[in-house]
Amino acid sequence: MRCWITGAGGLIGHALMTSRWRPADWEAIRLDRAALELTDFAAVDRRFHAEYPDGVIHCAAMSRSPDCQREPERARLCNVEVTRHLAALFAGKPMIFLSTDLVFDGLAAPYREDARLNPLSVYGETKAEAEAIVGADPAHLVVRTSLNHGISPTGDRGFNEELERAWAAGRRLSLFTDEYRMPLGAEVTARALWELLDRRVTGIVHVAGSDRLSRWEIGKLVAGSDERRLALIEAGSLRDYRGAARAPDTSMDLSRAGQVLRFRLPGYAEWLGRA
Repeated sequence: MRCWITGAGGLIGHALMTSRWRPADWEAIRLDRAALELTDFAAVDRRFHAEYPDGVIHCAAMSRSPDCQREPERARLCNVEVTRHLAALFAGKPMIFLSTDLVFDGLAAPYREDARLNPLSVYGETKAEAEAIVGADPAHLVVRTSLNHGISPTGDRGFNEELERAWAAGRRLSLFTDEYRMPLGAEVTARALWELLDRRVTGIVHVAGSDRLSRWEIGKLVAGSDERRLALIEAGSLRDYRGAARAPDTSMDLSRAGQVLRFRLPGYAEWLGRA
């Protein structure tokens, strides 16, 4: 069976393409921007009808929140309309849509799958709208994830890569001690996605690390024992932040993942080997 992997040039898409956990009876079809421009709906239709793929894991997105804030119409095209088009093509077929913990406002964590959505950013709004489209088909699945750690083909997709580039430039980072996420290795996310596809799980599943960590704690874990990197980290607070609204705690309940996955989602420190 053939599965389209959209956003295959990104962090999670690349992890899916290279994952040793891909089921033997699924072939991964790489779709990055060079292979297919997803906003060219006529081109997408032609490729679909030429290949008739059996499923899709839809990772492609305009995912940088500042870019979405600056270009909301572009964000809606990439994150909502592209998803709408794919959902129609894959009607009744397995489709996994990769969403985000930023569909929540961060005021009532930990969030279950059926919690009320209240995104604070354009990025979160477009993901929430796309979730509704995907969720209308009983054969489809929404997977919400959090920060993902890994190595991307472009070297700038993982949050760890952003930290490492800042440290390489000698930039001091102020990381919030009161903003919480649930980071996970992209390779683990990819393993979960392949398993969820193969088992035909539908609805909504939260896939994230089992540790609830502040941005400051995450930065310290990425830095490890590197004294130079540690010296470039300082503790900050959302109370002093004057930018666009940020969700203080988007940690998610992972109970359903524990029921439908055959393996346990590790904590971030455990995955890094620094527990």
